Amino acid sequence: MKISKVEAFQVEMGDGTGWMPRSAFVKITAEDGTVGWGEASPMMGGRPALDIVARHIAPALVGQQVFERNVLLGTLFHRLVKLGPEGIATSALAACDIALWDLAGKLLGQPVYTLLGGAWRTEFPLYASIGGNAARSVDEVVREVARRVEAESPAAVKIRWDGDRTRLDVDIKGDIAKARAVRELLGPDAVIGFDANNGYSVGGAMRVGRALEELGYAWFEEPVQHYHVAAMGEVAQRLSITVSAGEQTYTLQAIKDLIGAGVRMVQPDIVKMGGITGLTECGALAFAHGVELVPHQTQPAVGHFANLHVLAAQMNMTRPVELADMWERGRPVFRNSASPVNGKLVLDDTPGLGIEVDATAFEDRATLIAP
Repeated sequence: MKISKVEAFQVEMGDGTGWMPRSAFVKITAEDGTVGWGEASPMMGGRPALDIVARHIAPALVGQQVFERNVLLGTLFHRLVKLGPEGIATSALAACDIALWDLAGKLLGQPVYTLLGGAWRTEFPLYASIGGNAARSVDEVVREVARRVEAESPAAVKIRWDGDRTRLDVDIKGDIAKARAVRELLGPDAVIGFDANNGYSVGGAMRVGRALEELGYAWFEEPVQHYHVAAMGEVAQRLSITVSAGEQTYTLQAIKDLIGAGVRMVQPDIVKMGGITGLTECGALAFAHGVELVPHQTQPAVGHFANLHVLAAQMNMTRPVELADMWERGRPVFRNSASPVNGKLVLDDTPGLGIEVDATAFEDRATLIAP
């Protein structure tokens, strides 16, 4: 079966406002009319990645065999390598990889997790990923955490800072006070993570990390700048709390470098690095090194489903799955976006990824990216 068309779309999500008003999708059509959907990182609206898909990837894929995914995308990775493998090009390829897996599942009449070797699970406990806390007061943080816990019944909670990454160690005392207030709200047995969003120096990270250890937090995410791999590893090795990183990592080799530095929980994002193929390879790498794989996932539509299919096929799943702020923004374009059911995320046995697209809503909100 050959590929007949590859299209890139920027789509207005939700009400078109908020921290991520537009997302980036790829639609690959086979010669029999079957469609596969992929998603790229929505940073800057996803437009840079979509331009690469439209101008450089689509012409190379049209007329090729659907099932030759690894050869096609591996060739394109090296053809685009001068753009730098850490970023836009890798996200563009991730979207196409996801779309080709979705297309393959539909053509074969199987869910993607079956093509990956079968599902260890199809229901996933979730953690509520709650951002924007750098700008909130202690009381505001507590109110927002309480709201999300009541609405979603999560198995765990992660509080994110989302602060100004050009300024480090801005309010360490205040950050610790917020972490303490969340612990008091949720009680001594609640599983809580703390995402610094690269907000500290090594010294600042050590101060906060030790406080989190005393408060019984479960993990400490990206405490220092992601590009300081050795510093991330230093913090990980000096603290007893699990330090995690990897959401801004775009290649398997870069994940290997994080593990080598001492990071024991890696969090690559399926729409940034390698798509389903890349995240599956990360699972094997993490398993080989005895490291936890807990993917970063903030997208409520195609990326969400692709992430769940990979996790369904992984034997070792140590943490709940991320459900980020504004997951409702996948509606109305995607009829079955990332809706939690009794505190869980669920997959069924629909062929492909199982995503349902409202064609009318998509047409109203989508902009086709021309070559």
